Amino acid sequence: MGLTAEPDHSDSGRPDLIGRRSEIHRLRRFVDRVRHGTAGALQLTGDPGVGKTALLEYVAALATSTGITVLRATGSQFEADIPYAALHQLLHPCLDELPHLSPPLADALTVALGLRQGPPPTTLLVANAVLALLHHVAEQRPLLLLVDDLPWLDRTSALALGMAARRLDDRPVALLAACRTGEPSFFDHAHLPITPIDPLSDDAAAALLSSRYPAMTPRVRRRLLEAALGNPLALLELPVSLGELTRTGAGPLPQALPLTRRLQNVFASRLQTLPAPVHDLLLLAVLDGTGDLRLIRAIAADRAARRPGDLDGDLDGDLGGEHAADGLCLAEQTGLVRADEISERLTFRHPLIRSAIVEMSTSEQRRRAHAELADRLADQPERYAWHLAAATTGPDEKIAAVLQRVAHTNLLRGDSLGAVTQLLRAADLSPTGHGRSERLAEAAYLGSVVTGDLHEAPHLLEQAHLAHPGPGGPLPTALADAYLLLNRDGDIDSAYRLLTTAVHHLDDPRDGHHNTLWEVLYTLIMICFFSGRADLWPPVQHLVDQLRPRPPEILAILSRTFSDPARLTPGMLARAEDSVANLGHHNSPARIIRTGIAVAYLDRLSGCREPLQRAVQHGREGGAVTSAIEALFLLAQDAFHTGRWDEARDLAEEGLRLCATHGYDLLTWPGRLTMGLLAAARGDTPAATGIAQDMEAWAMPRRVGILATYAHHIRGLAALSQADYDTAFHHAAAINPPGTLAPYAPHALWVLHDLIEAATHTGRRDLAAAHIKAARDLDLGRLSPRLRLVLLAGSTLTGLDTDPTDLEAAIKEPGNDRWPFDLARIQLTYGSHLRRARNTSDARRHLTAAADTFHRLGATPWAARADHELRATGISHTTSTTGLASLTPQQLQIARLAAAGHTNKEIAARLFLSPRTVSTHLYQAFPKLGITSRAALRDALTDPPLHENPEPGDER
Repeated sequence: MGLTAEPDHSDSGRPDLIGRRSEIHRLRRFVDRVRHGTAGALQLTGDPGVGKTALLEYVAALATSTGITVLRATGSQFEADIPYAALHQLLHPCLDELPHLSPPLADALTVALGLRQGPPPTTLLVANAVLALLHHVAEQRPLLLLVDDLPWLDRTSALALGMAARRLDDRPVALLAACRTGEPSFFDHAHLPITPIDPLSDDAAAALLSSRYPAMTPRVRRRLLEAALGNPLALLELPVSLGELTRTGAGPLPQALPLTRRLQNVFASRLQTLPAPVHDLLLLAVLDGTGDLRLIRAIAADRAARRPGDLDGDLDGDLGGEHAADGLCLAEQTGLVRADEISERLTFRHPLIRSAIVEMSTSEQRRRAHAELADRLADQPERYAWHLAAATTGPDEKIAAVLQRVAHTNLLRGDSLGAVTQLLRAADLSPTGHGRSERLAEAAYLGSVVTGDLHEAPHLLEQAHLAHPGPGGPLPTALADAYLLLNRDGDIDSAYRLLTTAVHHLDDPRDGHHNTLWEVLYTLIMICFFSGRADLWPPVQHLVDQLRPRPPEILAILSRTFSDPARLTPGMLARAEDSVANLGHHNSPARIIRTGIAVAYLDRLSGCREPLQRAVQHGREGGAVTSAIEALFLLAQDAFHTGRWDEARDLAEEGLRLCATHGYDLLTWPGRLTMGLLAAARGDTPAATGIAQDMEAWAMPRRVGILATYAHHIRGLAALSQADYDTAFHHAAAINPPGTLAPYAPHALWVLHDLIEAATHTGRRDLAAAHIKAARDLDLGRLSPRLRLVLLAGSTLTGLDTDPTDLEAAIKEPGNDRWPFDLARIQLTYGSHLRRARNTSDARRHLTAAADTFHRLGATPWAARADHELRATGISHTTSTTGLASLTPQQLQIARLAAAGHTNKEIAARLFLSPRTVSTHLYQAFPKLGITSRAALRDALTDPPLHENPEPGDER
């Protein structure tokens, strides 16, 4: 049986061959042909480290396992001048067969291999002897020759083997060789067929890295993938050079990734032949990072002007003018760089060449290069500050201050990792303990709150305290201490006292230009919210209001909308809406998240969807981790309220995985709230109850009051799903007593519907009416269309409004279908009311719409109740479980993109999802469409044509 009949396991099952499916398939067929004498010869070519040797090893194991004899040789730099050295390696296992050759051929090969003395045979005679010996051995078993590193074969072996290789047809003998792309060798005259081995695809490279280092953080993984450019050796070796702490995100990544000895051998070999001035030019290019040829040449000219006597034209001195061009030309000829004279940009052929250049330089050479770059970049403050800091060896407050300002600027642009790196360098340059402590603490805070690095923060804080021991330390130290208290221990009260005390000790707690004070006040707002206690809010709002000349806009909005949205003034509501409208102009993940939080209880999250998706993508690509977590949970909340429940689950699960990876206990609860509400609404009461119990157990010893509110919300909705209205009423009333909307209880707006519905169904219409009146007195309907719809429905069903016309109009009002679960609940209650009033026709209309929505959402107990009510009107509800109508809006969108030929990765990037989420949606869509493969999607989506509803909230 031929080898191709064996199952073709993906990537051979070997971790070092992930992503080599097509190459393995081709080589399996090659080995199969060896038996039939039709394989001939084949040459694998590719860059160093691309995996040629690994493929040769795979072929050797495969051939041996199927009864093929394998002879091997590897070219060696140290044996390149020894005649027939490689041939001796290759033929050594079968030298006992030499007596079976004719005497002339046996004598020629014996002398060539140095087994006895004699006149040197001609290369042609040796080639004939080699071919005869191989044919003889192959008569017993098929024979495969494997030769690695062809360029290092000695000349005589290469010529003899090359001649033999062209005459291997019709015998069960084959040659498989490997060499680096572009490397000349004595074997070139053989003109063997070539199979190029390309770098791994992005997906395969990520899979290889994950298989070997599963605990690596996304930030580090992305950096290594960018540096390796699909080179398997680099993917496997770079993590070794970093060490475990850095791999898992507990340490900063160096600007130039260190290389192991194996990688140095691969990427530094060509550098060693370059003159020192050319190496200096390349070091400038590496440290500059932009590839600006004009800048590099200008610095080279500066050097030449300072040392004119060194320019002797032989590249031994500093390079200036035409000599700089000559040096770059030499580097380009060596295959290290590409110089584009049109764009005036210099690019390195592989990112790790940059690392090799840095590793081959001395610290003094690097400082000199940074200083020269700084001199030329004085008009670019950020680059100037960084290079000046890198060139400085001693403390310098002026440079430290500039670098700190650059860090703040980069943070606003969304470069949180760069900001942390710059703050750490500023701390190193700080001449005073106070300055060093402040910058270390700020780096610790940003590392914790933005990059997800909770592991390194305690170490940085310890250094900060040592730099400035005793009371009255810098405000950033108190901020970082408080953040760790919240996220490691959930200690609300201690964090609140620590920060308020630190603010009161400031020389001017009203300084509205104090960036760290802004962060302190934002953290205090979050502490007040998580505490669930009204008494903590007024002092914090006073601190915000007293900032001069005025508080930052989003801080002012957040202090009101997130504390007591029910009493929001029209002016503040308008400012909140403006902040959402202007969010598209902001790249700062912090600004995006804070705006989303500010308008969550105002039902404005859909307007933040695209910026929040950007924040998630930024985190996935190695940016701000905590911002990505919070964005995921905000998007999940929006997806739940707008009826995209599968998406809500996926988003919440992704955020929870990130929380678990980075150790953010406090941050998990908004995500678990969404998971609990989904379980409750879909009738999975045990899961919902379990989440609520976890919240209560974690919150009680820490006095995290909002979690008790979350738990009541989940338990109340679970009770409503089971038609246990009395239990539901007690949970909703525990959040907010009926008949009043307590101040500083923002979550009351999210359970307004639950309280009214539960009170109405338990005969507490007076309490429901009182609650509606309290909401009307505060004009809650102005806050969002959802609240307006809920209040209008409640008024109609409790008898406050006897004319149902307004409710009928509101149900039909464009845009109210953005809240499908709320709308379906209203239609269920109203439809049941109409049925009991003998208005069967209108009852059927509303009950059918409610049943359709509940079935689509997977709200099983609600769907069953709607179906029961429909049967009571004399009809049965039918719902399609297959076909286009059964797909969720997102499943339909993903299926269409997949049918158009987009890969999961392309779809994920387009929709701001993870590839895993895309795969899950397709997996769920296939059985609904009655298909089993991606190839059938196009036909399934076009036959038969069905009416499709737009996604809730999709404005077209």
